[in-house]
Amino acid sequence: MPILPIDTGRYGTPEMRRIFEEENRVQKMLDVEAALAWAHAEVGNIPRKDAERIVAAASLKHVRLRRIKEIEREIKHDVMAIVRALAEASGSSGAYVHLGATSYDIVDTATALQLKEALELIERRLNDFEKVLTEKALRHKETLMMGRTHGQHALPITLGFKFAVWMREVSRHIERLRQCRERVVVGKISGAVGTQAGLGENAMRVQELVMQRLGIKAADISTQIVQRDRHAELVCLLALIASSLENFATEIRELQRPEIGELAEPFEAERQVGSSTMPHKRNPETCERICGLARIVRSLMVPALENVVTWHERDLTQSSAERFIIPEACVLVDYMLFLMTNIVANLYVNEERMRKNIELTQGRAMSEAIMIALTKKGMSRQEAHELLRRLTLKSELEKRPFKEVLLEDKVVSKKLSEKEIDDALNPRNYLGTALRQIELMVKKTMKERRERGLAD
Repeated sequence: MPILPIDTGRYGTPEMRRIFEEENRVQKMLDVEAALAWAHAEVGNIPRKDAERIVAAASLKHVRLRRIKEIEREIKHDVMAIVRALAEASGSSGAYVHLGATSYDIVDTATALQLKEALELIERRLNDFEKVLTEKALRHKETLMMGRTHGQHALPITLGFKFAVWMREVSRHIERLRQCRERVVVGKISGAVGTQAGLGENAMRVQELVMQRLGIKAADISTQIVQRDRHAELVCLLALIASSLENFATEIRELQRPEIGELAEPFEAERQVGSSTMPHKRNPETCERICGLARIVRSLMVPALENVVTWHERDLTQSSAERFIIPEACVLVDYMLFLMTNIVANLYVNEERMRKNIELTQGRAMSEAIMIALTKKGMSRQEAHELLRRLTLKSELEKRPFKEVLLEDKVVSKKLSEKEIDDALNPRNYLGTALRQIELMVKKTMKERRERGLAD
């Protein structure tokens, strides 16, 4: 029976789970064995008819998973169990199966084939999320809201500005992923310790042909394994993506608090239950799920980094850890991207609440704008800052609108007219270059998407 929540189907998309299912994994290993036999025939190491029989047999239609497991229970070696099962299915041609190869020629190359599919899917998810954020940045370019620092009201921004910041963070992850893929999706046919001694005089050509047939590149040089700095880089990148998603989810959770009420994740009012005991609850449970899963993904960095260390040309310490960390990292990050894209695409935005929240501080959040206005009238910046610090405290303690306090102050009223004060206190007048920045970043993102071959 399934134990882990990925296996039960609770977490993960069908597309990514399929990539890491046992049947697909074994088929990828059979594909590598088939490519190896074909390459040996191409350089004249084995008869072509034998290679053709091996290629034809290298399928789960002929090499049954239950037979592989029977052999493994007997010999206690998973790769050799596949080799023997394929050899059985290949008849007399089975004598040439796995010729000159070591186990991790097959394992590492099969992993590369899985990662090729997995990273294509993750990049597609990132592209979809980037597009949603681009649309939201434009739609809410002028949706005024309060910017917060340290959890406190700071200065006005727009919701579109927030989305544009997220958009560019996702764009950077796409760039990182595309660069990382070149180093990660590599296989090898180098034999024991990496010298290719068992592959004959055409060993390098054999490796080249195998990789060409499989559609991936060969590692520049390797020992008995592909060096694990490659996989560690990928897991660290996936953890970074997960952390960004947690950051976005945390912001939505914070802004969904009833005290703030500016944003909320989608909620199916007709059917969804928020709490088993409190009928009124509309918990941000999907955002919370993303935050929780991000912790799991980040935890995978430790074994991934420890897997870089190996005794001499090979030991087996990486093997057991990788069976967890590579599928888990890919499955969870893909799933988190799927969830977050849906959240943002269907996000509830309460613009009226945003306007009311801006008014909570009775204008005090515009103190910098007043300070700048005073400096333009010749007042020292430091003097203006101290004056406004005292006036904001007075407004807060006396629970009076900041404008009233400003008009009563002799220094302020002498330098600024009521209209000038009103203009400075208007949040829309103090957005700086925010709208222009949104336009520029959307334009930059659209250009990058076209360069990736994506439609606007």
